[in-house]
Amino acid sequence: MNYKFKTKPYAHQLKALERSWDKTYFAYFMEMGTGKSKVLIDNASMLYDKGEINGLLLVAPKGVYKNWYEGEIPDHMVKHIEKKVVLWETSNSSIEKIKELNTMFDTGTDFHILIMNVEAFSYPKATEFARRFLSCHKAMMAIDESTTIKTPTANRTKNIMKLKPLAKYRRILTGSPITNSPLDLYSQAAFLDNYLLGFDSFWAYRAHYCIMKTMNLGSRSVSVPVGPNKRNIPELEEKIKKFSERVLKDDCLDLPKKTFLTRKIDLTGIQRKLYDEMRKYAISELEGKVCSTSTVMVQLLRLHQISCGYHATDDGKPQQLPCNRLTELMDILWEVSGKVVIWSYYVEDCKRIIEEIKKHFGENSVVDYYGATATEDRQKNIKKFQEDPECRFFVGTTGTGGFGITLTAASTMIYYSNGYDLEKRLQSEARIDRIGQNKPMTYIDLIAEDTIDVKIQKALRNKMNIANDVMGEELKAWI
Repeated sequence: MNYKFKTKPYAHQLKALERSWDKTYFAYFMEMGTGKSKVLIDNASMLYDKGEINGLLLVAPKGVYKNWYEGEIPDHMVKHIEKKVVLWETSNSSIEKIKELNTMFDTGTDFHILIMNVEAFSYPKATEFARRFLSCHKAMMAIDESTTIKTPTANRTKNIMKLKPLAKYRRILTGSPITNSPLDLYSQAAFLDNYLLGFDSFWAYRAHYCIMKTMNLGSRSVSVPVGPNKRNIPELEEKIKKFSERVLKDDCLDLPKKTFLTRKIDLTGIQRKLYDEMRKYAISELEGKVCSTSTVMVQLLRLHQISCGYHATDDGKPQQLPCNRLTELMDILWEVSGKVVIWSYYVEDCKRIIEEIKKHFGENSVVDYYGATATEDRQKNIKKFQEDPECRFFVGTTGTGGFGITLTAASTMIYYSNGYDLEKRLQSEARIDRIGQNKPMTYIDLIAEDTIDVKIQKALRNKMNIANDVMGEELKAWI
């Protein structure tokens, strides 16, 4: 490889590139925080420089696809490449947006990069646009967090599979090849090539790698997966090695000690309506007045509640709102390997998170640590999380669990929602950063765009204690 990087790769990134850069298909199974986005960008840039491709279709979940546009590509793509980068936005059908999208079909030597969210492929309009893009380019198509296409019967999976023959090069990126079941891998591998795993039928693949049981349903019998749902896994792992690079944080000696990531969330329609109404109300209430910090904080808290999926009714009880935050959290949990600490500002969120985790990962997969957790259970829950391999998730509030306890069994920490107290944030971060931690740590913030979330995160990252260090008049500007 004769290639001048914009940002210096770590040793594991260079190894992944050396193995993959000229392959027709390849899988980057790289744990979150190890920099798989940079590897993909460098890989695409190399192929463009060689004249192998002139287009890149990037498909990613809603929570990260804008980050490719705003962060990853500007940060890592080499400067000498003249490029046009366009973000597909389902809700934006303005004349300006249509003109921007149509630049993807301009002739010339620019590298055309189209970034789309995977959910859009459930619909004909986005799928047809992607088909047109691939049809008129020598293109690479890459699926970021490719577990999003793990369900063969899902519309988006079916539509993406129809497009794959149009892509000269294909890549998938995710943290682990087998998250919960071997069934998760079939569609991901089939996107790369139908015969990679030795089966051209999902049903034959399932029968070989899953424990099956015959059930009688009236006049007919059917075979269904049962139990731990895994068999012949060593054989499957050997097949995977031939077309992938597996990277764990444990193996990356030169990674930074801490990596901070953001997953962005869109408010649902009802959330956005209520948020904008509450913002207008707050502005009218505070306009023309000299306000104390506590007065403004009341209004900010109301906005924060809406962004997290709650709205206080007239009787003061919180009403649950449709919200994308929990869906995004579950997407992350499917991506990460190992144990995870999850902090929420609101107790009600802790309960919802725990219920959802148990539904997907089992009753024994999670422990709680918040105000309602019985005193006699708290130390038991810490011990279980630290020592029981089946217990992967620790869910709590920073007010209760953010001080004094050790949670070094995890190297990933997720802030489902942030509070305003800098000390609680810093102390909670330190729960996994203690003696006994021997892995690089990853911290992930879930942030609702165009809400108070953004300002809270920025203030905490800048080490500002919002409630104490920011005056009321300054806080008014946050609304």
